[in-house]
Order: sequence, then C-alpha cells, then structure tokens
Amino acid sequence: MSNQVQTTLPPHMPTLRVMPMPSDANVHGDVFGGWIMAQVDIAGAIPAARRANGRVATIAVNSFLFKQPVFVGDLLSFYAEVVKVGNTSITISVEVYAERNRLQATTVKVTEATLTYVATGDDRKPRQIPPIEVIASGN
Repeated sequence: MSNQVQTTLPPHMPTLRVMPMPSDANVHGDVFGGWIMAQVDIAGAIPAARRANGRVATIAVNSFLFKQPVFVGDLLSFYAEVVKVGNTSITISVEVYAERNRLQATTVKVTEATLTYVATGDDRKPRQIPPIEVIASGN
C-alpha cells in the first residue's frame, strides 16, 4: 500500500514481539486477520492480567482496525497499555507495528485495537480488581 512511511514507535517497550510464519498466511503471503487478532488478544491480556493481579477473560473487542497488510517475515511489535479500569473490567489499547525491509528498516503501524477484559476468580466468575498499592518511599 502507498502509506508505508516510517512510523514513530511508542516510547515504552513492546508487550509482545512475534514474526508470522508461512502457516499464518494465505497463498499470497498475506497474514490472516484472525491470526493478528489472536496475537492482539494475547498482547492485551498481559497488562490486563498484571493490573488485575490474576486471571482475566476477554469480554469485548471494542474496536479493531487493520491499517496496513502484514506479510510473512514482518517483525511485529505489539504495544499494549491500560486505558481504563472499572470495578471488574480493564480496557486495553493495543497498537501493532511491522518492521519490514530490514535493510531499509521500514516500520509501519499495521493494526490498532481496543479490548476489554474482565478479572475472574478461580471459579471463572467476575471479581473485583484490587486497588493499586501505593508503596511509601522513605528510609
């Protein structure tokens, strides 16, 4: 596509990095959207589980936009961050960037999504998200 311009990456470390393989693509080398969606769900669940301090389950895909195609051999970086915390739910924003043409180091934003997870207990029923503990600094 013609929008392949160098993209500025988020200032924090990626949550997940993965390279799609031929089995993740159609016969033309384009990676399946469903495979990308599964990876976005995994990337989003990492900060959600960390913030929930335990098990989470995906309850909604609020938005999902494929901005550029993804190809076999692209190195994908998934940047996920908490955007909202409720009583039992956590909303996560995920941005996906593809590093391609490694000799020219082209990086493009290929996908962005917002997902909601619910914190669950061992019984798999919704549970309260614990408050963030403030650690007093001092000597």
